[in-house]
Amino acid sequence: MASFFQDARLPQQRVVEGVAFPAVVVPTATAAGGGIDEFLAAVRSEREARLEPLVRDAGALLLRGFPARTAEDFDRAVDAFGYEELPYVGGAAPRTNVVGRVFTANESPPDQKIPFHHEMAQVPTFPSKLFFFCEVEPKSGGETPIVLSHYVYKRMKEKFPDFVEKLEKDGLIYTRVLGEGDDPSSPIGRGWQSTFLTKDKAVADERAAKLGMKLEWTDDGVKTIMGPIPAVKWDESRGRKIWFNSMVAAYTGWKDARNDPVKAVTFGDGSPLPAVVIAECGKILEEECVAVPWQHGDILLIDNWAVLHSRRSFEPPRRILASLCK
Repeated sequence: MASFFQDARLPQQRVVEGVAFPAVVVPTATAAGGGIDEFLAAVRSEREARLEPLVRDAGALLLRGFPARTAEDFDRAVDAFGYEELPYVGGAAPRTNVVGRVFTANESPPDQKIPFHHEMAQVPTFPSKLFFFCEVEPKSGGETPIVLSHYVYKRMKEKFPDFVEKLEKDGLIYTRVLGEGDDPSSPIGRGWQSTFLTKDKAVADERAAKLGMKLEWTDDGVKTIMGPIPAVKWDESRGRKIWFNSMVAAYTGWKDARNDPVKAVTFGDGSPLPAVVIAECGKILEEECVAVPWQHGDILLIDNWAVLHSRRSFEPPRRILASLCK
């Protein structure tokens, strides 16, 4: 039986260690006229043999030109991949549920960049896969750059061996102050009620404890303390170390009326991180990343064990949806 999917090349792709990053598939000539039901059937039938090996080898897969046009189509497409949904508990980004297991991506203002991070790297329970979907193309900018985590680790180890050694030994502590309600002006503006999916402080305490997170309540919110938590992990399926943290994102981007980013992340022993090293890490992330401009209907599947992602500032309109999977 002929495949519904064929490999494609984009000018923004990189070849890293002999593998095109990200992998890109488009419809074959025979599939080009098919509707959403045919597309979903093809995902189900070819997922295991055709699509998942691309994700495993490349770390990310862009599906372009397929007939997913709406949030409902995207919800059905995520379901067709067969991954179990992961509730968004403990994450920092302001998000809104759209339909089913689909949420808006980070709703922070368009002039703000979102630095590189692994999704929910600051908590022990994080998604193994995440999907993004372009419902409305940006007028300009607004790419979601991606970068291979093991390659960032390799470059950081070469350039700052002592820093990486301490990071691997001590891990990181993340500290964030949350208000009661969401603050859409902040990239980390999720309030505690949304973060813990409750209005009951006792339930929030219980859910935080399950994450290994300490809560310190104040008159108008709560300070959350997570860690020490590993900043470098072992990707067992690929047999390599990965730069699995939100260090640069927290140190440079966790800033709002409640939070000072320099205090938001420290070494696991409480000592401050060196600003020069953070800046150099940020440069490495930018140097090694791939940023493909969004097109309406694009579905980007990211292996959260392999790839960090970010967001560039943009000129509206832009509507990117997301779904997190165990």
